[in-house]
Amino acid sequence: MAGRECYHCRQWIEQGEAHDCWTTTEAALTQDLPEDLRDAWERLRETAASFGDQRIYASHRSIMFSRTSCYFFVRPNKNFLEVCVFLGRSLKAPQVRRVDEASKSKRVHFIRITHRDEVEAPFTDWLREAYELPEMLAARGRDRTVRSRVKPVKRTTTASKKS
Repeated sequence: MAGRECYHCRQWIEQGEAHDCWTTTEAALTQDLPEDLRDAWERLRETAASFGDQRIYASHRSIMFSRTSCYFFVRPNKNFLEVCVFLGRSLKAPQVRRVDEASKSKRVHFIRITHRDEVEAPFTDWLREAYELPEMLAARGRDRTVRSRVKPVKRTTTASKKS
């Protein structure tokens, strides 16, 4: 038998057989969730979708929520939903398990959701803040470039004119 084992999904692939374990769907990632987690997932997706125009797609083991770039993603597990939210600041809250630096301007916050009731303020406020972050960063960038282009005006004093 000629073939190989995929090192990502550990599935046996026959020689010449097409295989793409990176391609998946939301339904495939959430189909085995218990009822409490499925309710939490549905409320989370509903909340995020209400923010406005965005792309929601599955990638490998995560479900991504993206505008120009990903602002948060969810990794469904058997006992919890791991939500990773990108913010421009670090949060100190009991819901936040860990914070890592994702870039110079973003911090990724790891939050575990185990029940539908956890998808409410302040968590939903953080999601909204993450959704709006690209606009805030772009505005901050425009402010810096405008300031750097403005040259300071030389002021002369009356004492220097007399000499």
